[in-house]
Amino acid sequence: MSLTTRDLSPAIGSEVIADAASLLSGSLAAEIKAKLTERGVLLFRDVHFDDEELNAFAASVSPIDNQDEKGNFKVTMDAEINPMALILYGTRAWHMDRLDTALPPLGTLLSPRVLSLEGGETEFANTYAAYEALSDEDKALIEDLEVEHTTANQLRNVELPAGLEQIVDQLGMGTSRIHPLVWRHRSGRKSLVLGWTATRVVGMDPAEGDALIARLIAHAEQPQFTYRHHWRMGDVVMWDNTGTMHRVQPFEQGSKRYLHRVTLAGEEPLVAA
Repeated sequence: MSLTTRDLSPAIGSEVIADAASLLSGSLAAEIKAKLTERGVLLFRDVHFDDEELNAFAASVSPIDNQDEKGNFKVTMDAEINPMALILYGTRAWHMDRLDTALPPLGTLLSPRVLSLEGGETEFANTYAAYEALSDEDKALIEDLEVEHTTANQLRNVELPAGLEQIVDQLGMGTSRIHPLVWRHRSGRKSLVLGWTATRVVGMDPAEGDALIARLIAHAEQPQFTYRHHWRMGDVVMWDNTGTMHRVQPFEQGSKRYLHRVTLAGEEPLVAA
């Protein structure tokens, strides 16, 4: 069986045309993983996977990183369902998942259970294409730079509901990790390691470093490098966490928006060559 796809934008994102049974059979898994690396984001429409099926499909593509007994993380602002709901406000800022670790996840799958009435789209940016489009001068400038990342720093770059600012200050910055700004992949390709988790550029004046990060994010979020996904029930979206940034668009306060997430275990340590 051969994989049939339709590109969603020129530089990032493809819809995979396949029914749920074909996806769960595993017969397309190798082609799906290759297409994920090539296109950064894959969309599967009208598959309506339950949790067991979502996990099985993810595991057929690549080993999953179990986060609880079922491997599902509850993406919701309801603190009764997810005690970590507050930190999810930070996902409204561009980021790559788990840059506070030495081995970031290979990828992520997300499937909705309840959708917001308005907003809540997920936007993706191709950090391979963004790097490749930089000028030679910028590539030379950032080639050997390192950046410190903390997950909590995302919260300092989004608009928070009134009354939460003090809570964010109490959270502190959390665990930090220093990574190269340019990811030299085993494939020989390079991508930007970028997002608002960045707290400082090592060895650079703070104001200068902040300006550089802001400029690179502004470059990477240009329309030619991005895809914005408008969710429908039954969707599964899979993205390559090693070559994309992502963020959620704001949605109405008090929304019951609720998605389940499965993470693919990291394969390639993010270290300078």
